[in-house]
Amino acid sequence: MSKYWKSALIASAVLLPLPAMAQEAAPAPTLSVADTVFVTMCALFVMLMMVPGLALFYAGLGRAKNVLSVMTQVVATSAMVGVLWIFAGYSLTFVESPFQAVIGGTSKLFLMGVGQNSLVGELPEYLFIMFMMMFAAITPAIIIGGFAERMRFSAVLLFMAIWLFINYVPMAHMAWGGGWVFDMEPQDFAGGNVVHLNAGIAALLAALMLGPRLGYRTTMMAPHNMTMTTMGGCMLWVGWLAFCGGCALAANGFSMMVMLNTFLGGAAGAMGWMATEWLHRGRPSTLGLMSGVIAGLVAVTPACGFVSPVGAIVIAFIAAPPCVWAVEYLKHRFGYDDSFDVFGIHGIAAVVGGVLTVVFAAEWLGGTGFPEGRNMGSQMVVQVGLILFSIVYSLISSFIALKVTDVVVGLRVEPDDEMVGLDIAAHGESGYRLDDGVGGERLYTMATQGHGPVSAAAMAPAKPEPASR
Repeated sequence: MSKYWKSALIASAVLLPLPAMAQEAAPAPTLSVADTVFVTMCALFVMLMMVPGLALFYAGLGRAKNVLSVMTQVVATSAMVGVLWIFAGYSLTFVESPFQAVIGGTSKLFLMGVGQNSLVGELPEYLFIMFMMMFAAITPAIIIGGFAERMRFSAVLLFMAIWLFINYVPMAHMAWGGGWVFDMEPQDFAGGNVVHLNAGIAALLAALMLGPRLGYRTTMMAPHNMTMTTMGGCMLWVGWLAFCGGCALAANGFSMMVMLNTFLGGAAGAMGWMATEWLHRGRPSTLGLMSGVIAGLVAVTPACGFVSPVGAIVIAFIAAPPCVWAVEYLKHRFGYDDSFDVFGIHGIAAVVGGVLTVVFAAEWLGGTGFPEGRNMGSQMVVQVGLILFSIVYSLISSFIALKVTDVVVGLRVEPDDEMVGLDIAAHGESGYRLDDGVGGERLYTMATQGHGPVSAAAMAPAKPEPASR
């Protein structure tokens, strides 16, 4: 999110209602219909990228026996975080407090004092609350890809609730709500650190603490439905334009530049991954293409408000090969099971994009330049320092959230449940019927009537009956 509008929105959110003398001294802000319509549409498209976009993208990457569980975790996390955001998240993020450097205040818990006529800048405050709620909801949902197919559903919900308040809310306040990171003037337009790097580190830690899935590196765990993943990935691409463009909080030429840069980030990331995979494997894959789209979008997220369209293309293209390296080599070298490569894509691309933002923000490269009194070198020191801070803070806060969750409910499902699949074990449902039309029902019956571990033979489809004419 850019610096120029942050001060205005913070002042509007914190100082409503203004003292009588201040109201006389300065004209009261008025509602902008055009900006309201634009940000409203952006909020709706960001919701689309979360549900169903992220849910479909992740569900297709999993195995068939876990397709519903992955979708359920994404949707349930989004729903729960939305409620918690209204209860306390918004106030603790955007209201001024005595501890302003690290956390917000409590005067707007349960949205106390917010009404139909409340404004943030020239937008209804309810709209600002809703738009920022989408960021709060999708960030923890991204983490699901790191521990997919092996965490208890109760643990998912508890971990997300704890993580929201000890990680996301402080991080968002420090960066966007007037905290110390905000005062450092980083060049991170739409959440490269708060959203993507933060979620990528949390996903890596969760994968390490839970351990790999049963059969990892010995059995096939390829995506079961690339059609589903491609559809979800395309929805993410569409929604990402609103994710970044809406951060301008205005319908103008600047927000259009941001949206164009965001689209080009996805396009160049796809080309960079495809080229790397073509050279490395001899042919491009659909999974690689969609992974490149996401990597490019992540890389351009911090940059989209500070660089030219050509700069956005170069940043996203450069970000793809390091992500390929992380997914193809780094993960296997160290043996961690980041199920859907959240760290390998979100974490790595956020770092690359954050660093390259400073390079391509230079005016001689078509960028907007640097904060007053800084050059590329001094801005890079700030940028790298805040990237390192985000990594450390995410590691500490995510570790605490995971350990508390483990003590309270336990993190990992039982081995028998993991073998059966979390669709049936956790939710009593099956995403698909097996080919013979009765295999899914047989497996469901065995799992729900206390038959214990389900053998590989039981899970295999029965021999089909001859087709009747």
